[in-house]
Amino acid sequence: MSAQNTNVFDKQVAKKFEKPLTRVVKLDYLLYLPKGYEKSKKDYPMILFLHGAGERGSDINIVKKTGLPERISKERKDFPFIIVSPQCPKDDWWTSEFNILGLNALVDEISDTYRVDKKRIYLTGLSMGGFGSWELAAKYPTKFAAVAPICGGGNPRNAKIIKDIPIWVFHGAKDSVVNISKSQEMVDALKKVGSDVKFTIYPEANHNSWTETYNNPELYTWFLQYTNSAGIK
Repeated sequence: MSAQNTNVFDKQVAKKFEKPLTRVVKLDYLLYLPKGYEKSKKDYPMILFLHGAGERGSDINIVKKTGLPERISKERKDFPFIIVSPQCPKDDWWTSEFNILGLNALVDEISDTYRVDKKRIYLTGLSMGGFGSWELAAKYPTKFAAVAPICGGGNPRNAKIIKDIPIWVFHGAKDSVVNISKSQEMVDALKKVGSDVKFTIYPEANHNSWTETYNNPELYTWFLQYTNSAGIK
C-alpha cells in the first residue's frame, strides 16, 4: 500500500492541550534584620544571597559556612540591609526553572512581610549562586537595583536583557572549579551592548573569590548607591 493511500486511513487529528499547573514552593532561608529594625519605622534595603553547590540540602545552618551568611555569623557585624539567604534543595540547582520562580516568589513574600525598600533590592551569589544570580537577573530584570555575581557564569544572549542593571562581577584568575572565562564571556557580552559592567579579577585566587569580596566594605557602598526606579514587579 502506498504512503498516499495510508493517509486515507489515518484517523489521527492534531490537537493542542493547555492548562495552568501549580507546584508548592518550599525554601528554607536565613533572615537577617538590621540592628534597630524592630523599633524603626523606616524601610530597609535588601540583599538576596545565593549560596554554592556545597551548601545544598535540608540543614539551613550549612548556609552559614560560606559567603555573606558566614560573615554575618562569625563577625557579628551590623549590616544596614535585610539579608535573605535561602537554601537550594539537595541535588537541585538555582538555575532550574522552578527554583528561579521560587526565588522570585520569596523576594515578593519578604518584601510584602517586612519593611523592605522595594527600590533597593540587591542580588548576589557565589559559584552555583553566581550562575543563579545571572539567571534570576535575566528572568526578572526590573526587580534588582544591582547585581554582584561571584565566580559564576550565565548566558551571553541575555546581555541585552540585563544591560541596564548595575553589575559588578568577581572571579579568581586561577579558579579550577569555574573557569574565569565564564565570567569573562558575560562581561564581554555586556560591554558589547553598552553596559557599564565592572569586573574584578583576583590574580592569585582559586575558586574562593567570595571571602575577599564579601569582606570588602566597598561592595556594600556600591550596592547602596543604586536604586531601581522600576521598583518590584
